[in-house]
Amino acid sequence: MLKLALYVVAGLYLSTGIYMFVAPQAFYDGTPGVAMMGPFNTHFIRDAGLAFLVSGGGLLWGGLNRNHAVAVFGAIWPCLHALFHVWIWVARGVPFDLVALVNWGGIQLPAWLALVAAWKLKGQDG
Repeated sequence: MLKLALYVVAGLYLSTGIYMFVAPQAFYDGTPGVAMMGPFNTHFIRDAGLAFLVSGGGLLWGGLNRNHAVAVFGAIWPCLHALFHVWIWVARGVPFDLVALVNWGGIQLPAWLALVAAWKLKGQDG
């Protein structure tokens, strides 16, 4: 079951990375909270998209090849990103709004789920 979660999160990160890279303006305009962080910056959004692609690729490769180290590597950036977003949420005064909902459902849950699933591959390395 956790391996399936690894694949689902990998797919989420790969699709997010592609979306951010090919349609940065749509990502900026359509993702709740992004515009609150500053003006539109194509370069920054595409850089973050590439990070999502690397993470998704690492999770997928690690899951397919039962490689704990690669899967954990794929989960590291999303977890750091999630911690940064907790800090942002606290700095915003811990509001329970649409931005917080997107943060918890779209950033926190997948990041920590991916780390747990990747860690559970330990000892199954192929």
